[in-house]
Amino acid sequence: MTTTHFFLFITILLHSCHSLTGADDFVRSIDWSLLGLNKEEKVSHLKFYWHDIVSGKNPTSIEVIGATNKINTTTFFGLTRMLDNPLTLGPNLSSKLVGRAQGFYSSTSQTEADLLMAMNFAFIDGKYNGSSITVLGRNPIFNKVREMPVIGGSGFFRFARGYVQLNTYSVNLKTNDAIVEYNVYVIHY
Repeated sequence: MTTTHFFLFITILLHSCHSLTGADDFVRSIDWSLLGLNKEEKVSHLKFYWHDIVSGKNPTSIEVIGATNKINTTTFFGLTRMLDNPLTLGPNLSSKLVGRAQGFYSSTSQTEADLLMAMNFAFIDGKYNGSSITVLGRNPIFNKVREMPVIGGSGFFRFARGYVQLNTYSVNLKTNDAIVEYNVYVIHY
């Protein structure tokens, strides 16, 4: 066998093995250690207060799409707000700032006061500084306790999953500013 034939044989053999292993697929298994992870999971509970400030000279939640009043005036169907809300340790806005909730919420029901919420909890304090937890889910705002899924995270919370439970701490009926207590239960590496 000549050198040319040998290289041709090796090339065909490698291509055949490549096709047989399914390496052309866009999904493959990886070694956890390549990502700097081990398989030991941790569970963390975080508690903080979310301040939705819609009034005043410096609101942290602004309307980007108004409700369509022709359809429903009781649920504000279609209303969408972009937010950059403070997250504090206690219910007072002057309490220690631990992060910001950045994202949006929209009124998604024509019959109930339900919100679709998509946001990142971007932490700025302690060992969580620079890390985030991502939440996406339905928030029926008049229920005493609501639950939404944690769908991911970054930094300390890379590969996070879990859920948040939230309940309204207070609402100012004149300004519509709200404070909501969040309890986050997250599994991460």
